[in-house]
Amino acid sequence: MRTAAPAADKIHTFDAFKNPQFRTLWLALLLSAVGTWMQIVALSLLVLRVTNNSSVALGLVSLAQAVTFIVCSLIGGGLADRFDKRKLLLVTQTVLAIASAVLGLLTLTGHIALWSIVLLMVVYSAVLSVDQPTRGALVPLLVPKELLTNAVALQAVAFSSAAAIGPALAGFLSGPLGLGGIFLLNALSFAGMLVALWFIELSGRAAQRDAKPDFAKSLKEAFTVIKADTFLPWIISGYGAVLFFGPSISLILPLFARQQLQLDNIGLGWLFTAVGLGTIVGGLTVASFKKLEHQGQVFLGAVAVWVASLIWFGFTHTLPLAMAALFVQGIALNVVQSVAISVMQGRVEERLRGRIMSVNTLLMMGLRPLGDFPAGALVAVMGPGGVVWLGAGLVAVLTAVLGSRTRLREL
Repeated sequence: MRTAAPAADKIHTFDAFKNPQFRTLWLALLLSAVGTWMQIVALSLLVLRVTNNSSVALGLVSLAQAVTFIVCSLIGGGLADRFDKRKLLLVTQTVLAIASAVLGLLTLTGHIALWSIVLLMVVYSAVLSVDQPTRGALVPLLVPKELLTNAVALQAVAFSSAAAIGPALAGFLSGPLGLGGIFLLNALSFAGMLVALWFIELSGRAAQRDAKPDFAKSLKEAFTVIKADTFLPWIISGYGAVLFFGPSISLILPLFARQQLQLDNIGLGWLFTAVGLGTIVGGLTVASFKKLEHQGQVFLGAVAVWVASLIWFGFTHTLPLAMAALFVQGIALNVVQSVAISVMQGRVEERLRGRIMSVNTLLMMGLRPLGDFPAGALVAVMGPGGVVWLGAGLVAVLTAVLGSRTRLREL
């Protein structure tokens, strides 16, 4: 008589948590990410306050961050492969905490200006250019290879959960604490990561570093590996298109909330929360599969859903409908991101992961805000809805081109 396997045996959502070091790092990352999302919302509100609601100023801040990431991200990936990842993260997390504290103190004392915001964001972005690829390269060293997709998805869930909690907290706390107080809370949120990193121990194999004496050659090697791969160029292209042509929520939501939905800071927080809840659902869905089959088809399907939800969002004029559209968009975006990152990490050697993850940093933190600069300028001409539809249309066209590529569909 055939016995059905227990349903629990088919669910692998939290398998990576069996590793205590990954579990500790994840909890610390969640706390830090909540603070980061609070700062993202508060920073947008601060720029609008300092510049009398200038969308161009928001785009300028994004441009400054983008240029910094473009210049520094590949260098950061090279450093991640050369130095002890744990020690390097201890340094970057400390500097990020200090930068947030300075931003908070300047805001509270009334000495903040657009130029000082731009300068601090350049410093912040330069340090993140090292921090993010190093953190991305650290995760595969903590879990077995067969749990890499699960770990990547759970890491995305931490950011997604923070995206659901942080903006709402920023909206609620911006009154009693002020924007400066929110920046100081973000500075404190780095304490958990510093404690977790202090106690992480890597094996001799996991701690190995790239010893190439020629830094330029080490970067060239990473690009050679990407170019020679059957799937990586197409995955990176599609992922990059979504990030560049789709206006980031940190840019479009404050403008959309003010101009089209007439919402206050609390309403803006709910918009961010809707995206965060969607990305949590998307991340948990990906994490539930021990091995995600047909990754290319899943990737293309998720991009298509993302495009449809973005078009829907552009038509909304009420908070509930906007939140519903953003919830679906969050699900799709998380699936796109999780598949792209797991493919990027899984198809290269361990010693190259810092550099391959610097490409992810370049896309997320360089290419995305670079696209925000023209988007911010176009809002003044087309309105936030028009910019949303334009971005969705461009991604739709590029997705159709990628979908015609048999190689990507075979991944």
